[in-house]
Amino acid sequence: MRIGIDGNEANIENRVGVNVYAYELLWGLYRLQDSWKNKHELIVYLRERPRTDLPKETEWFKYKILPGNGKWIITKLMPHLFLTNSKPDIFFTPSHYVPPFAPMKLACSIMDLGYIEFSGQFKKYDYWQLRLWSAWSIFVSKVVLSISQSTKKDIVRHYPFSQGKVKVTTLAYDKSKFNPEILTKDVRRLKKRYSIVKKDYILFLSTLKPSKNIEGLITAWAKIEKTFPDVQLVIAGKKGWLYEHIFSVAKQLKIEDRVVFTGFVDEKDKADLIREAKVFVLPSFWEGFGLDVLNAFAVGTPVVVSDRGSLPEVAGEAGLVINPDDTDDIGEKMKRVLDMSKKEYSNLVEKGFKQAQKFDWDETARRTLSYLEELE
Repeated sequence: MRIGIDGNEANIENRVGVNVYAYELLWGLYRLQDSWKNKHELIVYLRERPRTDLPKETEWFKYKILPGNGKWIITKLMPHLFLTNSKPDIFFTPSHYVPPFAPMKLACSIMDLGYIEFSGQFKKYDYWQLRLWSAWSIFVSKVVLSISQSTKKDIVRHYPFSQGKVKVTTLAYDKSKFNPEILTKDVRRLKKRYSIVKKDYILFLSTLKPSKNIEGLITAWAKIEKTFPDVQLVIAGKKGWLYEHIFSVAKQLKIEDRVVFTGFVDEKDKADLIREAKVFVLPSFWEGFGLDVLNAFAVGTPVVVSDRGSLPEVAGEAGLVINPDDTDDIGEKMKRVLDMSKKEYSNLVEKGFKQAQKFDWDETARRTLSYLEELE
């Protein structure tokens, strides 16, 4: 069977969210090729040449480059799929955006439906493109992969016709980068690079946008910061959208010297930044998964997460769960971790290690391939 895959989400430099998922999925399929090479051929479609960190071509794993930009799926990919003599039997898109029409069976992955719950946090064009194209992708796909049970329930609730074709393939973490055995090379240099001047820090790491509840996190920190003079709140991540007001909150609360905005974090620094944090906090109003929750568990950093979306599912019993609408609750849970004895802290870290081991990229790839094979 010839399987086509849209690899563009993976083929970028600074990967977050769906980009990480697409990248790790391609590598997972690549590592498993001895188990499928006698049955399948994988063709990864790209709009430009593959980056050097993507898997190398083999006899069974190939790239097809269709140069273009803008509306590439409509103007380049879709016509090619109709006109080529070597059509895939199945075309899989590891995102919400499948080709609207194609002469083969389609499959897609859905990260989350947060845009429906929080439509006001999106620009109108982005919202309608995401909503309409996602709905169409779910409709035309023969199998829909969701990255959590929470997302599956949301898909079926909003699109009841999809009930029989939604399957769960959870995300995972890179065990070579996120593990307790790899020690931070130079803590002093790491802190200097990201303007962290205090002994310890609370870390938020994600894209800056309203759904992440960063304003609530800063407000919660303002309520407890005087109790912890040697701790800083570090807000790390690239700017997303509607982020402007976030920067003014710390100033309004007169704690700007206790809050650091790092901007985008280089991938090579990510594991160290998470590992050196006293606690990792993700107080989002909505998350399709929360990859860095697993990354934090894997390096031995306790986690505080909201009770929304898939976060309780990912954190299990290893994380402290908060109500994101209650800044007192957010502050109290952060304070609980900061006040823990060494034994309590170590016990929480150990729970995190055990929770992280439940997630594996090769298993994600294996399950993904099995669901695609069912369409043969």
